[in-house]
Amino acid sequence: MWKKDIPKKDYYAAIFISTKEDDLTGYHELNDELMKMAIEQEGFLGYENVYKDNQSIFISYWESLEAIEKWKNNSHHIFAKQQAHKWYKRYLSQICKVEHTSLFEKK
Repeated sequence: MWKKDIPKKDYYAAIFISTKEDDLTGYHELNDELMKMAIEQEGFLGYENVYKDNQSIFISYWESLEAIEKWKNNSHHIFAKQQAHKWYKRYLSQICKVEHTSLFEKK
């Protein structure tokens, strides 16, 4: 889901790779709320998500490091991160600069 055309370069990807617990009570409701907020966040460009068997790769795209930092400091996002021990067995978070983009979509 992209808000507009994908930039060709010079934007940022926040990669979140995780393995979730079996008990996800409350997770989906909070996640849905956060996604709505992130999409409205200034500098948010879009995201890609792959989920299978409690493992996921979620990549959000941002115009700048400042936009990522603003989202990182959002009070609702901070609250969600404080709940992580309940829902995740493991996660890895990475911030990367995208220097090139190539997209193929079959119509």
